[in-house]
Amino acid sequence: MLRWGVRILVILGVLMTVLLAAAWWKPVETSRLIWPHIEDHMLRDPFVGITTNGTVQDGLFTIRTTGVSTAPIRDAADAFVDSLSTEQQERLLFPIDDLEWRRWANIHLSTRQGVGFLEMNDEQAQAAVQLLAESLSPDGLQTAVDIMRLEGHLADLLDNAPGYGEKRYWFTLMGTPSDSEPWGWQIDGHHLVINFFVLGDQIVMTPTFMGSEPPVAKSGRYDGIAVLQEEQSEGLAFINALPPEQRSVAILSNRKVDNDNHGELFSDNAIVPFQGIKLADLSQDLQAQARQLIRLYIGKMRARHAALKMTEILRHWDETYFAWIGETSADAVFYYRIQSPVVMIEFDHQKPIALPGPNRPTRDHVHTVIRTPNGNDYGKDLLRQHLERHPH
Repeated sequence: MLRWGVRILVILGVLMTVLLAAAWWKPVETSRLIWPHIEDHMLRDPFVGITTNGTVQDGLFTIRTTGVSTAPIRDAADAFVDSLSTEQQERLLFPIDDLEWRRWANIHLSTRQGVGFLEMNDEQAQAAVQLLAESLSPDGLQTAVDIMRLEGHLADLLDNAPGYGEKRYWFTLMGTPSDSEPWGWQIDGHHLVINFFVLGDQIVMTPTFMGSEPPVAKSGRYDGIAVLQEEQSEGLAFINALPPEQRSVAILSNRKVDNDNHGELFSDNAIVPFQGIKLADLSQDLQAQARQLIRLYIGKMRARHAALKMTEILRHWDETYFAWIGETSADAVFYYRIQSPVVMIEFDHQKPIALPGPNRPTRDHVHTVIRTPNGNDYGKDLLRQHLERHPH
């Protein structure tokens, strides 16, 4: 038995060596071979949602009429689908409850589903961008486009290393665009992931991941393009606006030594306790400043739907917390989180991955994530309620 155990360990060691060598020699091809198995393992548990203690808080989300039409989004989705060939449509379309929603990944070597910009002609690419334009606010659209451009800038810096490039973004569509039945779309790629669920005139635009390495282009064809700088500066301004005694409650640690986001890929069921300071305990001026910081993130969606989301957030203002990790100097690297029963926003300076540098967080690599806790990421709680009322 011991001899067989040794043989198994040797075989596993050889396989690992082969895989590591393959990953070094042909990283894209190797990732396509391995990544689906990683996905299946990471998604083996049923969806629960982000919680503070492992138990979902019920009754937070309801199906209702908002009075904000989603017809322009639906029309843009139909136009995008119509622009594609039959074969492309087959790759684009998934059932509304498909696991494809949860397969998104904000890393560059992930395999992607659906139809990507790399294969689209001009008409198809314009239709895809129009879907983004009708779904997002002008700021949200600009940020998404600039993230893709910065990915092109990163590819330039890396001499077109495999896996990087401004057209490496893929669309999938779940369900059938409808004015009454649930449906949605997803864009998936390095540093840009948007999950967009629609039910009637309600939308849920989470998980949304936006980031970049670097977040500012300082040379080349995209010189001057920048993303997430206001989220960075306004977050720093807010922590420094707190009185010392309240700042000490908000700051979990003044040492930022690692990546700290909780809500990235395959974290649908993360347990994230409330930490930091309760925003309702601050002065009225500081509460207004906190709300403005939140609007920078929520404002990536269409204005009237963003206003509805802010109303939802304000209903739970007494349960909304702000937490900080890192220093607070003008050039500090840091992490902050705004969290309530109905929203979790994270900003994180991360360690370098593609660019050279010491193995510590830097302002040259930024990740942000927006989540809807307690089971309504991807609109799943609304979908559950809809299916209970209208069994399929």
